[in-house]
Amino acid sequence: MINTSKKAETTEKQYQDCLDHVRTEGHEKLGVMSSFAWGDDPKRLAFTFSRYKFVAKMFSGKENILEVGCADAFATRIVIQDVKNLTAIDFDPLFISDAQARMSSKWPFKCFQHDMLKGPVPGQFDGAYSLDVLEHIQPKDEDLFLRNMALSLKPQGAVIVGMPSLESQEYASKLSKEGHVNCKTMPDFREKMLEHFENVFMFSMNDEVVHTGFHKMANYLIALGCGRKY
Repeated sequence: MINTSKKAETTEKQYQDCLDHVRTEGHEKLGVMSSFAWGDDPKRLAFTFSRYKFVAKMFSGKENILEVGCADAFATRIVIQDVKNLTAIDFDPLFISDAQARMSSKWPFKCFQHDMLKGPVPGQFDGAYSLDVLEHIQPKDEDLFLRNMALSLKPQGAVIVGMPSLESQEYASKLSKEGHVNCKTMPDFREKMLEHFENVFMFSMNDEVVHTGFHKMANYLIALGCGRKY
């Protein structure tokens, strides 16, 4: 265990702030899912952070943003850095309890249980995002899920949805495959989003790199939908 006594000092003075932070705030805690990733395959956290950074930059400066399917909300504060207010929901009460227990006064956000298949989230948000969720939604329920996301927005709001590509599933882990019941190709993903939004902009992703390259070689897909159709 690191020596955090008042007499302890770092060898290089510029790192004293790091020690002082641990003294006053304690060590940061990972969430349920992020702890598993850190122990199982640490690089997955880099991929997750990159997806959240993309969302943060797309919604930068917006007043009210909604995260749908936040899980342990470990990466949520990346988006909080760029928006004024953030609300995070998940249908699993265990994840919500975990996120609430680790809530930081420096990075506050609303966090509560809600199943998007049960209805929209009240509030009329400027934007909403859902990363690594749609692939877990049964195909028969995906339109209801996307519609309720869209209805949580102001009419001019935008939605960002990210999911693994269908092509990537050949290389997915056994654990991932058990929950992935609705992966799509990019053309199919775009067509589905166009049923709910007037304009849809598609991006590919390989590991932590977001790009507009050849979609069949992408292991992750991101759709940005603007202008809901209802």
